[in-house]
Amino acid sequence: MHVTIVPRCLWIPNVIVLMALVPLCTWAQTKKEVPVSPSNEPQSTATATFGGGCFWCVEAVFENLDGVHDVVSGYAGGNTPNPTYQQVTAGRSGHAEVCQIHFDPNRVAFEDLLEVFWKTHNPTTLNRQGHDIGTQYRSVIFFDDEGQKETAEAYKRKLDQSGAWKDPIVTEISPLVEFFEAEKYHQDYYRLNPFQGYCRAVIVPKMKKFKEAFADKLKTSN
Repeated sequence: MHVTIVPRCLWIPNVIVLMALVPLCTWAQTKKEVPVSPSNEPQSTATATFGGGCFWCVEAVFENLDGVHDVVSGYAGGNTPNPTYQQVTAGRSGHAEVCQIHFDPNRVAFEDLLEVFWKTHNPTTLNRQGHDIGTQYRSVIFFDDEGQKETAEAYKRKLDQSGAWKDPIVTEISPLVEFFEAEKYHQDYYRLNPFQGYCRAVIVPKMKKFKEAFADKLKTSN
């Protein structure tokens, strides 16, 4: 089946209400440094890797969550070494756009990250988030260990049984084999480009609903 991929620069915001929260709804070489606490002691750090459509959206959400040190946009789950954005967005590499979230498990639990993840995208649409269509936009959790796998699978079962969505959750839960950091211009994209068309049409309304729903879990600067 041939799927036409609509570039984000041509996206027409005539169905924004369908893209926001449900159910409230080449490879950069420079790594970001994980900040240290005011006491200069390293903070506890764990990682979670999620794909929920465009990684600009996922990054924008989790960068505002208390207990998150850093969020890095990238690619995972494919079969092309060192994929470029052009290869991924064309659906040729098999990778998904993902964000790797570095967080303090003493301040925010993996389950809390899962709650935010599942409530800030539509996990019932296969290989699609709004106008972003293709396996590169699939809903996916790449787990680091058996603990994350078991927690994610149990949470997914609970959500399906709760009837939170009328359709089954199709989120993929797979082991993280390799994470490739995306090109530098994708990092902190929404923060650095708040007036870009896609950001204004898609991310701004998503962020508004996210901040209303998770007001008690935001960083104090927000």
